[in-house]
Amino acid sequence: MAASQYLNASGLYPHLALSAELGPPRTECGVGAMMAWAGSLWLVTYVSHKSASGVGTGLYVINDKLEIEKHPASYVGTYTNRMVHWESNQLLLGPYAIDAEGTVRTIESLLEVRTCSTMRHLYDPANKVYVLGMEGEFYEMDVHTLETTFIADLTVELGVPDHKYAHFKAAYSNFGRVVVANNSYDERDFRGVEAAGRLAEWDGENWTIIDRNPYIEVNGRGNFAGTIFAMGWDKRSAILQVFTEADRQWKRYRLPKASHCFDHMWQTEWPRIREVEHERFLMDCHGMFYELSPWAYENYVWGIRPISTHLWVHGDFCSYRGMLVLGADNASPHGGANHLAGEPQSGLWFGKTDDLWNLGKPAGWGGVWWEDAIEAGQASDPYLMTGFDKKVLHLNHDEAADVTFAVEVDFLGNGAWKIYDHIKVAGYGYAHHEFPGAYSAHWVRVRSDKSCVATAYFTYT
Repeated sequence: MAASQYLNASGLYPHLALSAELGPPRTECGVGAMMAWAGSLWLVTYVSHKSASGVGTGLYVINDKLEIEKHPASYVGTYTNRMVHWESNQLLLGPYAIDAEGTVRTIESLLEVRTCSTMRHLYDPANKVYVLGMEGEFYEMDVHTLETTFIADLTVELGVPDHKYAHFKAAYSNFGRVVVANNSYDERDFRGVEAAGRLAEWDGENWTIIDRNPYIEVNGRGNFAGTIFAMGWDKRSAILQVFTEADRQWKRYRLPKASHCFDHMWQTEWPRIREVEHERFLMDCHGMFYELSPWAYENYVWGIRPISTHLWVHGDFCSYRGMLVLGADNASPHGGANHLAGEPQSGLWFGKTDDLWNLGKPAGWGGVWWEDAIEAGQASDPYLMTGFDKKVLHLNHDEAADVTFAVEVDFLGNGAWKIYDHIKVAGYGYAHHEFPGAYSAHWVRVRSDKSCVATAYFTYT
């Protein structure tokens, strides 16, 4: 049957929907990872927690006629990793190694590991890779024999509190470092009782913690552009960390949240940074799509532009036969916790990248300070300002005396900050500022003339 004969509901093909059996146990069926390879679209779906937590998911193959089949090597598990190892010409997808002819080998030792990332090796990239599991298991694997060697338990190495659920989500290696992301976050982190999230890097010997906030994605484009991007959040805003090879430093930027529905470690399944057009990144961050350039000029990241907001939980997305394909996690009974969800299922959306501009208009909120103790003259992190229509800044503080806040903008995007305005807020007071219609800069930040506990929060509509 030709693809044109299948029912197409605005890019959704019901015959390609992926579902899990009704159990027991009842689970979810998210699209964990997918990639065009060996003439087909390959994808893995995931259950909540390893094979014992569900039934009916696995490894699938879709051909250019949009015919789908479940591969004989399919195994129920939680897999969200994908990487092409060019030297051996293999796709490493979940616990599988797939050669250029589509022959599948199973990595037996990883079947019961919730693999979330595969990375290039620091010292022997032609023959080995690293693999990260969601519980913090860090392995080395021979790409020829598929033998794995356990290297470290990252919950121990990085001091993730042992009464928290470790929830490692992504990793990436380049420029002599492996960078890992753990997004542990709940009420305790929101209240500041704990800081269990991690962004950390490893040089082959020692681990260094970059940030103790929840992070969900790390990616880059090899040596092509000299950057690594890491995406996370805290209660103030979404966060984008950028490593630039030229100065070998991380810079932190803040982005609006399009939704608070992603503010828990379990509700971020799995925001990604992916190349879906020629040498360009598409970033899905806290309910908003962005286009993102891999380049950093003068060691500053350029070219971040919001595209649209959405409600879908996207496990992965990629290009296939000139189309953009989005994989979802649509309905999750999750062991009976959701009494209004029947069949665990997820759909695939096929379209073109430009279609994303037809989704919800960019809007969101977030802050650079949230009742934070700040020092006089201390500049906040840069906060994204471009690509939104209406903009409001909210300010308050706890001082008895007046406090004046300097609002600075970087309209070039290169760190050349200029004073936009000074806003005086009365003692123990609150003020807001509405930016003129159509006013925009690339980044905005705030300073206070007094040490105090202050909030600076932006609403974009």
